[in-house]
Amino acid sequence: MSNELLDGTFASHIERQHRSPPTVIVIGGGISGISAARILHNASIKVVILLTLTSISISKLHGVCNENPLAPLIRCLGLTLYRTSGDDSVLYDHDLESYALFGMDGCQVPQQMVIKVGEAFKRILKETEKVRDENSDDISVLQAISIVLDRHPELRKHAYSRFVGICGLHQEHVLSGGHGLMVQGYYPVIKALAKDIDIRLNHRVMKVSYGCGKVMVTVEDGRHFIADAAITTVPLGVLKANLIEFEPKFPEWKVSAISDLGVGNENKIALHFNNVFWPNVELLGIVAPSSYACGYFLNLHKATGHPVLVYMAAGRFAYDLENLSDESAVDFVMVQLRKMFPHAPEPVQYLVSCWGTDPNSLGCYSYDVVGKPEDLYDRLRAPLGNLFFGGEAVSLENQGSVHGAYAAGVMAAKNCRRLLMERLGSLEMVQLISMRDEDLEATVPLQISRM
Repeated sequence: MSNELLDGTFASHIERQHRSPPTVIVIGGGISGISAARILHNASIKVVILLTLTSISISKLHGVCNENPLAPLIRCLGLTLYRTSGDDSVLYDHDLESYALFGMDGCQVPQQMVIKVGEAFKRILKETEKVRDENSDDISVLQAISIVLDRHPELRKHAYSRFVGICGLHQEHVLSGGHGLMVQGYYPVIKALAKDIDIRLNHRVMKVSYGCGKVMVTVEDGRHFIADAAITTVPLGVLKANLIEFEPKFPEWKVSAISDLGVGNENKIALHFNNVFWPNVELLGIVAPSSYACGYFLNLHKATGHPVLVYMAAGRFAYDLENLSDESAVDFVMVQLRKMFPHAPEPVQYLVSCWGTDPNSLGCYSYDVVGKPEDLYDRLRAPLGNLFFGGEAVSLENQGSVHGAYAAGVMAAKNCRRLLMERLGSLEMVQLISMRDEDLEATVPLQISRM
């Protein structure tokens, strides 16, 4: 039976039974939207993706393990992963052992000091767990760290306050296996998922009318697309800004779920040089007087062989960089780079992201806001009739990650598919087709390198 499913026999049988197959519009073409479209296409549901977004990505993979939802596809495509950290990394997705840190005077900080600071920060993180267990009310990471430092003033020694900005605390569920980079990027994954999918570029969605058995989507030029259902995978920032009109308006429980989740920002400035002039480490950084300006350089040459450095800036700092022109942002980053390497040449190419102000994203990732209800993700993910929701923000345990967005798209598509097939009285066929989605067996190991 499974061989017949792979050949599309049952899917073809459904098409023969129903001359007009169900139709679905997917709004947003990130990996969440494309994974949703793949599931629907495999079930012989007619699907179209409407999108406007183009972006740059560093191709990080959080959770280099077989439990990662993307692992089966990565294995089947034979893609190589470069591991950047283990499970216990202080820097979340990188190890301090491959980090070159420079002082504000331009001199490199001894590696022993970097490791010592990392050990101190591990202790702080451990102590914050105790603080969290002691408090029944939700508190912020900043509050927890402040409490720990008040209790243990010795942790402020060794100019620790100047280093703390290089580290971050993440409260999300983290898969095992550490973290890594997709050496070939995510393009092969996107290409495989998008095969034979009807994708409409430059289609900015302005209005979605749902309910009454049909969905009508209106794009910027006034054209209408009509389908049996729709899946929206647009970023949370776009939903917060009400850039898409939904009719009927969302109920209060959905509106509050959208407003109560936070949206963070992290921008990337990629610099391509003719030659490598920096040490063979994964990260390069400069000690900053405060956490505000704590950016760092990611060395892509170590993983990919290309002479590229990527400057990473997060939080308010990332938003402030977006107030600059691309040229001014690159000039600023080059000033930081020349503090470490005074004779660094100008890049031959550069690329600057503006996630926070780009109307297609209005932010980079979702996060939990202190004191908000625990059922936010359930409410955000819950469908409204024939309108379904995907995207990284609806992933309860893996928000802010590519695999979280992928899994959320798959879940939304399966729920949408079930609704459509139940309407057609074909639930048994849905159960048979669902086997096709799980055919990628773990017969090929993940290809992982670490130079």
